[in-house]
Amino acid sequence: MNGIDHEREEPTRCPWAESHPLLREYHDREWGVPLHDESRHFEYLMLETMQAGLSWLTVLKKREAFRREFAGFDPEQIARFGEAEIDRMMGNPEILRYRKKLEAAVSNARSFLLLQKEFGSFDDFLWSFTDGKPVCNAYTSQDQLPAESELARQVSRSLKKWGFRFVGPVTV
Repeated sequence: MNGIDHEREEPTRCPWAESHPLLREYHDREWGVPLHDESRHFEYLMLETMQAGLSWLTVLKKREAFRREFAGFDPEQIARFGEAEIDRMMGNPEILRYRKKLEAAVSNARSFLLLQKEFGSFDDFLWSFTDGKPVCNAYTSQDQLPAESELARQVSRSLKKWGFRFVGPVTV
């Protein structure tokens, strides 16, 4: 589990997660936890698309509104969105209303489905970069965390080749 001292049952948190309950919850239950769930992969991809250039807390605060607008993060439904759905979302103050990101979300849903078809699952595609094994870094302070890694650059390049947008190495 993600930094949990099982004797104390309290997580050891990164400093960025201490400033807000949503960040603590995300850190303790989701961040850095190996994942093999297609719908969660897609949800994170959608949220990361919206986050580009903003704080993660901003996105977490709007997560439920995004869930409603993005059909429960269903890539098949989102892939069918057109201008009318994007225009409707642009009028919703509960979400981030940046047209290029909303258009990217629809495009990314289409790319997600293509990639699933080619690889069998998005999960198989992602885990192929690490031979199915989690990457375990041994950083001892937040100052050691790089903004991006060679692995993130590789995944980003591949996603872009598949037509994904707003998936740079920092986002990945």
